[in-house]
Amino acid sequence: MMPLVDFFDLIHTWTARGWLRPIDQAFVMFLHRQDQCASSLVLLGAALASHQLGRGHICLDVDSVLADPDETLSLPPETEAGEDMPAPPSRILCGLSKEIWVDEFSKSALVGKDTESAPLVLQQGRLYLRRYWQYTRQVAREILDRVGQTLPVPEDFEDRLDELFAKLRDSEEKKKQTIHWQSVATAIAAASRFCVISGGPGTGKTTTVVQILGLLQGIALEHGKVLRIRLAAPTGKAAARLTESISTAMDFLPEQLQAHMPTEVATLHRLLGTRPDTRQFVHNRNNRLHVDLLVVDEASMIDLEMMDALLDALPPHTRLILLGDKDQLASVEAGSVLGDICTNASKPSYNPENVNFIKKVTGYDLSAYSGPGTDMDQRIVVLRKSHRFHENSGIGALARAVNQGDGQQVSTVWEQGYADISRQVINSCEDAGFRNLVLDGNAKSFPQAAEQPVGYREYLEIMARGSGDWPSEDHWLRTVLASFNRFQLLSPIRKGDWGVEGLNHIAARILYNAGLIRTTRGWYPGRPVMVTRNDYTLGLMNGDIGIVLEVSIDGPQNHAKEKLPATVLRVIFPMADGSLKQVLPSRLGAVETVYAMTVHKSQGSEFDHTTLVMPDTLSPVLTRELIYTGITRARSFFTLAASSPDLLAAAVAQRTHRASGLGDLLSQGTGSGL
Repeated sequence: MMPLVDFFDLIHTWTARGWLRPIDQAFVMFLHRQDQCASSLVLLGAALASHQLGRGHICLDVDSVLADPDETLSLPPETEAGEDMPAPPSRILCGLSKEIWVDEFSKSALVGKDTESAPLVLQQGRLYLRRYWQYTRQVAREILDRVGQTLPVPEDFEDRLDELFAKLRDSEEKKKQTIHWQSVATAIAAASRFCVISGGPGTGKTTTVVQILGLLQGIALEHGKVLRIRLAAPTGKAAARLTESISTAMDFLPEQLQAHMPTEVATLHRLLGTRPDTRQFVHNRNNRLHVDLLVVDEASMIDLEMMDALLDALPPHTRLILLGDKDQLASVEAGSVLGDICTNASKPSYNPENVNFIKKVTGYDLSAYSGPGTDMDQRIVVLRKSHRFHENSGIGALARAVNQGDGQQVSTVWEQGYADISRQVINSCEDAGFRNLVLDGNAKSFPQAAEQPVGYREYLEIMARGSGDWPSEDHWLRTVLASFNRFQLLSPIRKGDWGVEGLNHIAARILYNAGLIRTTRGWYPGRPVMVTRNDYTLGLMNGDIGIVLEVSIDGPQNHAKEKLPATVLRVIFPMADGSLKQVLPSRLGAVETVYAMTVHKSQGSEFDHTTLVMPDTLSPVLTRELIYTGITRARSFFTLAASSPDLLAAAVAQRTHRASGLGDLLSQGTGSGL
């Protein structure tokens, strides 16, 4: 056990070198003041638990840390090198056994049990900050309470399903010879208070949920009721995308139902009602939402704290349907809620009762997918058929190979000559090839493509033409925004030439040298920016993207007593409700240029042409889930830009793992015992 003086020196050094956050150190000092008898082993566990929280983990998994301290904690950081490096965790924890460390936790007044009030909680070899243990326990209880409730469906349910999906099923599905998973998802959602519909891009999640809403609303109307239905998504961009998708999918519903269907999609913050400068919401357990059925899209982006707040605000009778891709990256903030819920979803295991129910109400036989699944497993449906990526789609083939973790198959996909994927070998981001990619999407890389991909030149040329060529300035603004969203640079990392910070500088310089922007500094027309912190005063959320543009205002009178148009710089943000918000640049504090964004920040977005810029060396952040997420942001074209084309195949062997414990609780059955 390290003397406390040496321990505090170590924590100070780790913090000064950027290994720990200042808040991690402050937390340790706070705990020491609460209990000056606490040992260095307990305080070290607290420091590391706080550090892991900052990396997205809900807790410190003692087994994992002791098995491989440096890898589990990502310490030292990748950028750290040199002989003067402080002692890494592996040296500090060398020779420490789980029994000794857990015993120290158990004896400490700082570490309590489930129902106590100590700042730390130890549960099954995992050390939690108490607040996050409470989130974990409450989320599991709320979900399992809903999972345990079944609801009746009409006797003619199969006929209703056949009518709903008549135009959407192929001939084999209509004959019930192959499973139509959208029908299965509808049946499970109709009979449940809680369900998850997962699937990759283009598998019909939105179409399915619209059919579910139409079915349930139709049943309610037959009984003289109207369901209060709400739609939500984690970010403004995800909400805008769902709004667009929902409006298209509504066309498949009968006209009499469309009048009773929701058309507005709110962000989760707006749905719950934010309280500025607090972590609290207007709607909570004491002021529940007025909703009978809630659909939340892009559920993989929801962190544990937000999920707890959402479930806390739902009335007990409310149905909750989560939509999302279980194979995507977890949320930016701590937790991997959808991943924990869908732990077993890759291999469905529906129990006999559920198999019989599905057969009765849909006509489809799920015997091939039967097994001793948990209660949670019965409420999850994975849609398998992609309607976007057809059999000749390289994007689809590459995404599948990555998802399977098959490095050899990933390499093979590139050799198939697909028209919608391309590899650009670049030795540095200063290469002419990269310059062409930024400007024009490097169209030569897609010789078979009927529609050539674009870079950033297109939106900037539309901007330069001004609003005179368009029916209105609003039309011009929307065209510029839509054109910008056709192309996006993505990177797995933030720092360095290959990271977001370096790529944004390089992209701006390329565009400036091409005469497309007038400067690379400050607020200039054409600069795209991303909000990096929620601004409740302006109604902008973390992740919202806008473009700096010159918009007209009424100028002073000229000598002919006629008004001359004048312009002023505004940052134009597309909002979830379809409107445009114009904001003075001086009112925006927490923003960054976003010619390039991290793959994490791209979740909930799609672009016609996506370019993933890989770093020059393999890194722990390059995981299967990250690569899959980056690839599937592309609608029509995907480019891999890397110094080594083999790096992608190596990266898919690495998996994202977030210490949580939520999955274990969800596998235990009903929530009454939590």
